[in-house]
Amino acid sequence: MNQDTLPLHNFPQSNSVEEQIAELQKITDYEIREWPIEVLVDKFTNGRETDTSEIFIPDYQREMVWTAKQQSRFIESILIRLPVPFIFAADVGSGDRAGSLEIIDGSQRLRTLDNFLSGRLRLENLVRLTAANGLRFSDFAKPRQLRFKRSTVRVIELTEQADEQARREMFDRLNSGGTKLTSMEVRRGVEDGPFMKLITECAGRQLFKDMVPLSDRNAKRKEYEELALRYFAYANNYKAFQKSVDQFLTEYLKERNEHATNGELEAMSAEFHRALEFVRQHFSNGFKREGYNTVTRIRFEAIAVGVTLALRAQPELQPANVTAWLDSPEFIKHTRSDASNSRPKLINRIHYVRDHLLNKDVEEDPDTDLVEASANADAPDDEPDQQELFV
Repeated sequence: MNQDTLPLHNFPQSNSVEEQIAELQKITDYEIREWPIEVLVDKFTNGRETDTSEIFIPDYQREMVWTAKQQSRFIESILIRLPVPFIFAADVGSGDRAGSLEIIDGSQRLRTLDNFLSGRLRLENLVRLTAANGLRFSDFAKPRQLRFKRSTVRVIELTEQADEQARREMFDRLNSGGTKLTSMEVRRGVEDGPFMKLITECAGRQLFKDMVPLSDRNAKRKEYEELALRYFAYANNYKAFQKSVDQFLTEYLKERNEHATNGELEAMSAEFHRALEFVRQHFSNGFKREGYNTVTRIRFEAIAVGVTLALRAQPELQPANVTAWLDSPEFIKHTRSDASNSRPKLINRIHYVRDHLLNKDVEEDPDTDLVEASANADAPDDEPDQQELFV
């Protein structure tokens, strides 16, 4: 008998693997359904305003970010009967929404169908069904409207045995393998907890939005949450940063979700607000550079974290002549695009702000010279740190 034909009981590890697979499959049982578009949209919209709709999009999902062109392309695919991706949903097993279906993947497609049927979407930039460019749903002939509403969309429905953890893991696996979501959108969907709630609350503050204006697109893609997370992670742990911004932020978020106390979260919230108020009062251009209408992530981090560290050292700080160094060639060098992803450069730009506010010599990281001498010192970030935050 060769090894391939030996019974499983001769391999204890195989037994444990099979047991674990069987157990995990219990929470990922699913059914494939085909929903007529009219029924799918009705179950999504009927009761939506009162959170009683049968199909709903959870708050960890991103908002509508597809452009009219992307939405039109999806509708075109349905009209000419091209295959479209499955929608993934889960039967909520308990709680206020027990029995409802939570959308795990497909929120953009579902919203697009709603926009089209309601008349909010006018088709544009179609390259195959060109005769439909400029049309809304109501502009189509009645027979075509009926056929469209009867067209079906396949839905993978996880059974009620899939608890919230399983649903979030499914969300992570469906979205972290490609580039469909920003890092912050994925974190928001996977790392729920008290610190994540603080991030969301800070991101919604009007003072923050006034100080760092964003385009609607960047705001919808959770850029405010990204900046708030970066602020807290660097303000409280910047010296632990090594190379990967994405990994550093995610690990900090997980740790604070698990261990931060209510008192710590309240103190962090107050410190964030105080830093914004300080910049508003003492920096004539806020976080922006003189003559610019945009703010880079690097500049925001350097100023916000540097201000926080200075206030920790001198709570009653009243700085003098901030403009003299804030718009200097030296600070611009610290916050330009090639200054992003090394620990010494991160530390140096934060210290530059902190120490100028405290009116003392700037404390540089001892490894600065080594980094400057290395042509490959700066590894590419998971997302460009110099992403412009459009006004």
